[in-house]
Amino acid sequence: DSPSFAMSMNESDRAAAHRQFSGECFNRTWELIDKQDRTPADDEQMLLRSLASLWHWTQRADCTDQHLSIGYWLVSRVYALLGQAENARRFGELSLKFSNGLSPFFRAYAHEALARAAMVAADKTLLDAHAAAARKLAADVAEPDEQSMLNADLEQLRLP
Repeated sequence: DSPSFAMSMNESDRAAAHRQFSGECFNRTWELIDKQDRTPADDEQMLLRSLASLWHWTQRADCTDQHLSIGYWLVSRVYALLGQAENARRFGELSLKFSNGLSPFFRAYAHEALARAAMVAADKTLLDAHAAAARKLAADVAEPDEQSMLNADLEQLRLP
């Protein structure tokens, strides 16, 4: 029996691979999020990339609650785009869990994820509650570019 590829990597190589793929998968997920005419194959790749990014972050020694909050938020966003409200909610809740103790920007985005999941589920009560919590936190975001980006995302949250 020959050893598997992963087992043949030393710790330094493995750490470097996780560093590379956590960021690369995140950025490549955004390429598909921004794509106007995504195909079903693109949707599948978008989901796989978001999950791969999160997994690679969980394998990094330097993984923090902030990284996890962002990673879970990204997966929630992808599930919302795919119309999978329950998965979007589940990952949004994990984003919120890991955003506790972080700046208002990250806590607001966790609520944005939960509001987006509620929007997909057509749950106006939860949509309004999480959108209000996100807007309240957005007022405390000090960086103007971050506040602008957050507010733009919050403007998208409404039921048809």
